[in-house]
Amino acid sequence: MEQAKLKSAIESILFVSGEPVSVIKIAKVTDSTVPEIEEVLEILKDEYVSGKRGIVILRKEQEVQMATDPENAELIDQLVKSEIQENLSRAGLEVLSIIAYRGPITRVEVEAIRGVNCSFTVRSLMMRGLLERIENPKDNRGYLYKISFDFLKKLGIDSIDKLPDYETLSKDDRIESIIGSKQIPEPMPVVNQEVSDNKE
Repeated sequence: MEQAKLKSAIESILFVSGEPVSVIKIAKVTDSTVPEIEEVLEILKDEYVSGKRGIVILRKEQEVQMATDPENAELIDQLVKSEIQENLSRAGLEVLSIIAYRGPITRVEVEAIRGVNCSFTVRSLMMRGLLERIENPKDNRGYLYKISFDFLKKLGIDSIDKLPDYETLSKDDRIESIIGSKQIPEPMPVVNQEVSDNKE
């Protein structure tokens, strides 16, 4: 793969992933060698810095991740706080619906259903106290997401199976195509909560 296409491919992989990805995995996905990936990663890092871009590439041992520039931390913090204080967006409702009916579920699976990156939305829902995450027994580097007790309380129900059409939607394999048309009552904003986000 020529370098320009490889640069584009790596950026897409890191953006869609939203979490650390191993250099070896990137090499396999792009059918490239590890040295080729290493070279392009260095080029991208230099371009982001010299171009004063809003994103950076973080590295820890053999894993890399795309993140926002630390210099923009205050702006990002304001965005997150405003998101928490406002009513849920359409994206928030969709993600919450998917997790409510299909959880516990990984973020990657949620994204497969929606077709877009959900990192920010999931983080926002957790900070609202509407989602909980637990260790993934199949992957100790990741999490499973499920709705919280606060979510149930705000809907005025005492069990997840009281959600509309729960028995049907939670077991129907076609839910990927119909979940977007099912809406659940919109929860009211809740108090901000700190969320650790070392892995997703």
